[in-house]
Amino acid sequence: MNALAFSRLPLLTTAAVCLVGLQTPAHGFLDFFKKGGSKTAPNATVKQQQEAAAQAMMAEARNASSGKASGIYESILKQYPFTDTAAEAAYNRAILIRQSGQLQDASEAFQKLIDQYRQSPRFADAIQQQYEIAEEAKGGKKQKNFIVIPMKLDAGEVIKLYEGVIANAPFGRFAPLAQFSIAEIHQDKAEKAQAIAAYQKVVDNYPNTSQASEAQFRIGQISNVAAMKSQDSGNLTATRDALVTYVATNPQGERAGEAQSMLQQVDSAEAQKSLNIGKFYESQGKTKSAAIYYNEALKFGTAEASREARVRLSELARIDPRGMSDANTAAISDYTVPAAVDLKGRADYVGPPAPELARLSQKPKMRADDGFQPIPLREPTLPVRPGGEMAPPAGSLLPPPDSSKPLLLPVPPAPAEAAPPPVPPAPGAPVALPAAPAAPPAEKK
Repeated sequence: MNALAFSRLPLLTTAAVCLVGLQTPAHGFLDFFKKGGSKTAPNATVKQQQEAAAQAMMAEARNASSGKASGIYESILKQYPFTDTAAEAAYNRAILIRQSGQLQDASEAFQKLIDQYRQSPRFADAIQQQYEIAEEAKGGKKQKNFIVIPMKLDAGEVIKLYEGVIANAPFGRFAPLAQFSIAEIHQDKAEKAQAIAAYQKVVDNYPNTSQASEAQFRIGQISNVAAMKSQDSGNLTATRDALVTYVATNPQGERAGEAQSMLQQVDSAEAQKSLNIGKFYESQGKTKSAAIYYNEALKFGTAEASREARVRLSELARIDPRGMSDANTAAISDYTVPAAVDLKGRADYVGPPAPELARLSQKPKMRADDGFQPIPLREPTLPVRPGGEMAPPAGSLLPPPDSSKPLLLPVPPAPAEAAPPPVPPAPGAPVALPAAPAAPPAEKK
């Protein structure tokens, strides 16, 4: 081989390769140059050719085993990522991974479909699959061919699966369900603060769902459990607020009866707590403090607590009237009923001040006429030019004077003076009577 022939060898080799490529199918020719897939979207003609090749590979995968089908799906994703068939291949591949029991890997596979093919008809199906995977992981088991296989995922990993569902579709159908499940995980782990915060997100972000009303009830339920254990005032208040809100927004809800029952327990616990504190202060001789807490027992109490609080208040009023008087001036003393004060034992007792109490207990009435008068209006002073013909002062908004036009409107003529009224005669002066009318002429006979 001479030098000229050797120099032409690369050109001949390239031409041969091109000829071979033209004689092979379109997808084989493209595969030769792509080597792992193109990074740019093809034009319409090339995409149509790639779509046909990808569909042929999909048909082959349907008749193949799971392992071989998964490999074909991966080839489609690498070679023809811009085709519609690639989205279907990504979905089928994620389904195979889920069936193998690898829940986290399956969720990540569906996530690739969600990230790369958001316009695919499989987008909503992928979100549902991710939610179902999280539910299976939460339950601690997965069903494969009706065989129960225990799963090993900790709570933090399961919460991340649910958070992925919410991040992909924050206001989708599965978002409130996922957020509610996150709250349930915290509740099952006895993480009070995290559970209440998670349930509150359901109430705040998805207020018109059935999960929101149940989440509101769960907030009160968790606080009530804590309150029954510790009798803490903060837990009692949180329980009351949550359950009152639930009853107000769901008066006919399935949990309304339970909420009312728990509210009674909270009121009873609050009353008993106040009653015990009042007894302590009474034993220390602090009448005012004892009366304040007995009043709280009356506010929240059951029949038994209220009865005992009234008896205690009556005893305090008999023993220490001045201390009770000071207690009545406190802000909370309005809960004390008049009957709690021992008035019948006093020598100057003549009966209840009914008229004044009746007047104070009446609701305010609207006044028919309260003498309201409108505020009189005063017209503002109009700007004028000082001196008539003088130029306006500096900063004035008035235009300069025009000698051809009058500065003021013509003054209308004054009306004609009316004749003065007649002056009445002085007293005692003869009054001139009007002349009598002339008599008609007599008729001739």
